[in-house]
Amino acid sequence: MSRLFLGTVLSAALVATVAVAADSASVGLKQGDPIGAFYVTKVAGAEADGVKSGSDLCYRCKYGQRPMVMVFTRSSGEKVTELVAELDKAVAANSDAQLRGFVTVMGSDQSSLKSSAKKIAESSGAKQIPVTVALDSENGPANYQLDPKAEVTVIVADESQVVASHSFSADSVDVAAVIKEVSQLLN
Repeated sequence: MSRLFLGTVLSAALVATVAVAADSASVGLKQGDPIGAFYVTKVAGAEADGVKSGSDLCYRCKYGQRPMVMVFTRSSGEKVTELVAELDKAVAANSDAQLRGFVTVMGSDQSSLKSSAKKIAESSGAKQIPVTVALDSENGPANYQLDPKAEVTVIVADESQVVASHSFSADSVDVAAVIKEVSQLLN
């Protein structure tokens, strides 16, 4: 192998490595990033929050700078409903701290998204957590740069900034870790 060929191969590998690192660095919000506005349609859950099912709004805006947990999901599986049920309990238990949360279902078929949203709300028994469909439904809000390969993304925020962000496969959502993070945020 000639030195020129080897040098070209190594240069190409370095460029590919830098490109992959740049791509992964640009996916998703990071700690300290501001959380922006985005619009959703409320489908179910949180019946006493003053927003009728079918209404379009920005829950992130409605909640302002309060501590909040935003769940973005492409799945209505068991771990997702378990997470929503635990978040619902946390919101109810932390009303003095004004903790809020909401779920946004993502994907390509609007009618199946609404069906999934209803399933999540019913399965979790969500009384405090609204379940919504994003108007940017394919991959969630563009300004959040969510990983299109992540089935579930959880963003914990306070004072309009990201405190933590995690991506999971649908069957590996670490409910205990998310709830622990929420507890630490409130203490």
